[in-house]
Amino acid sequence: MKDNEPFGGLSIDFGGDGAASGAATPIAIAPDAAATATGGPATVASGEGRVDTKLLIIGSGPAGLTAAIYAARASLEPVVLAGSTPGGQLMLTSDVENYPGFPDGIQGPDLMAAMRAQAERFGSTLIDVDIDRVDLSERPFRVWARGTEYRAQSVIVATGASALWLGLDSETRLRGRGVSACATCDGFFFRDREIAVVGGGDTAFEEATYLTRFATKVHLLHRRDTFRASKIMIDRAYAHPKIEIHPNMAVDEVLGDAKVDGLKLRDTVTGETSRMPIEGVFIAIGYVPNTAAFRDWLDVDSKGYLVVRDETGSNIEGVFIAGDVHDHRYRQAVTAAGDGCKAAIDAERWLEAQGITEAATATAW
Repeated sequence: MKDNEPFGGLSIDFGGDGAASGAATPIAIAPDAAATATGGPATVASGEGRVDTKLLIIGSGPAGLTAAIYAARASLEPVVLAGSTPGGQLMLTSDVENYPGFPDGIQGPDLMAAMRAQAERFGSTLIDVDIDRVDLSERPFRVWARGTEYRAQSVIVATGASALWLGLDSETRLRGRGVSACATCDGFFFRDREIAVVGGGDTAFEEATYLTRFATKVHLLHRRDTFRASKIMIDRAYAHPKIEIHPNMAVDEVLGDAKVDGLKLRDTVTGETSRMPIEGVFIAIGYVPNTAAFRDWLDVDSKGYLVVRDETGSNIEGVFIAGDVHDHRYRQAVTAAGDGCKAAIDAERWLEAQGITEAATATAW
């Protein structure tokens, strides 16, 4: 990828898929589609005057935009509250090589721009605002965003989950250039390279083990001398010839200009610093589901993710759930898109059953 592609400075509100650095073939967007700013979809909202809708979609990652495409094709004219930094975690992605239909890969922001243009083509209204609060006590459901109240007969929550990061400026600058939070997405790019994983829980140990399929060596770094991971995962990592575990080791800086070429480490016991030459680092310290606005209304599990009932439903009739806001197992763009499809179909059928919409034609999908 080019050095001037500004993926690292974005803050992500809504979830999706992630990847690492590399070149890909961008997709062309039709001239009448939404204009795109450098690095992602346009931030100029379309159709901001609409505040009443049969279906309100909250989130604009693969789940939210796929739901918008399906809902718009079913003539629901959905309103999408896309967030102030729309596009989900794919906006941090350079090369996406595991999304079907792109044999040469595609840039994450290009994929999200194409999804957005497709949703708008069929009549979705996208508004780039973050939500402030919701009231799901009765229909129409009410959602407030930047001082405006939106009212909807049904809602799809697709706000995703955000990866936790170390909070280093160098880490932010090199995201997509060797810094990743998704081994499944990006491990392939680090074949025959020496890399590091940061974290001490099951996710870190699982990702370290997975990455041994590609890397010549995986350094697992944890700032403490005890681990939160299960004993079986710890024992498996210690026994693996490609994994070297470094307890009491904190990352102070990710090194590199155009791409990662090392880490500045600090021993948390002695304070001694050192440099570790590596070509990639995976941050595996957890995810935070973007559920704060919904916790007074929708059921959440012990990790804070929304609880799904019957595929896409929630504990409130007419409120549906899609994507990483409930899925802490797969966390992939393609599974999130599938969730968005299901949620839109379920919402359309529910609205029809309530007498709010007429039956869609057999070819609507």
